[in-house]
Amino acid sequence: MKRFARLEQIRRMDPHRDATEIYRLSLAYEFPWDFTRALELALYRTYAVPAIGRLLAETAELTDRTQKRYDDTALLLDAIVEHGFGSDEATTAIRRINQMHRGYDIDDDDMRYVLCTFVVMPKRWIDAYGWRRMSRHEIVASAVHYRTLGRHMGIKDIPETYEAFEAYLDAYEAAHFAWDEDARRVSDATLDLMASWYPRPLAPVLRTAILALLDDSLLRAFRYPPPSAATRAWVRRAVRLRGRAVRLLPPRRAPHFARQNWEIKGYPYGYRLADLGTRPVPGVRGCPVRDV
Repeated sequence: MKRFARLEQIRRMDPHRDATEIYRLSLAYEFPWDFTRALELALYRTYAVPAIGRLLAETAELTDRTQKRYDDTALLLDAIVEHGFGSDEATTAIRRINQMHRGYDIDDDDMRYVLCTFVVMPKRWIDAYGWRRMSRHEIVASAVHYRTLGRHMGIKDIPETYEAFEAYLDAYEAAHFAWDEDARRVSDATLDLMASWYPRPLAPVLRTAILALLDDSLLRAFRYPPPSAATRAWVRRAVRLRGRAVRLLPPRRAPHFARQNWEIKGYPYGYRLADLGTRPVPGVRGCPVRDV
């Protein structure tokens, strides 16, 4: 198979009718490492919205059980992509996602914003660091895929196009990114988790490298001192060089889904989708909704 053969396959497909299949090819074959990093960043940046960061701190899911929350989120979203919306696996995953969200008093604007991060951040990451830029078919398919997910989650007024997703995200962040002490705790716990995947002596270097990949709005919201210009340039150049190296490799012949990532640590003996996630008790530990 030639290096761009799968891109040619994608361009022969309909980005509306075949949206999830295109998204699966892009995520599992073309950019599995990049999508993992980009979706990590997508979820991470939502903490800078104080209403989201505070809720996550109150539930303690991302401070006391950080690895489990990371694993469950990745595995639930992964099942929808791997098996498609019409599958039993996707139905179970979406049911679990909705059951968790209904346990909390979450503003619909915040839900819409989180959905936007899933659409926008992968494109921005891949265009900056991937072995090639995302094609228009992949961009449209990603927006359609997450519009479908948003409808299954009952989110209202979902943006219609990628450009609308991007405009909503930028405007929402400009209006809502702000300092919050609890959100900073969630951020610190997430950075600690990412560093824990590597040998302990590397932790300070890894933390600095992660901060060097964050934009100024995130650094200000969490009150992290910005890395030096030289550090930022070195880290970002290294990630771009990785993308250039991947471009020289033969295309992937087997799919790689999030469940195969070595960062998923919590289920060495397997898992059931129906068992993943939280089961909030009304009125207990950050769950304010008593009538669910």
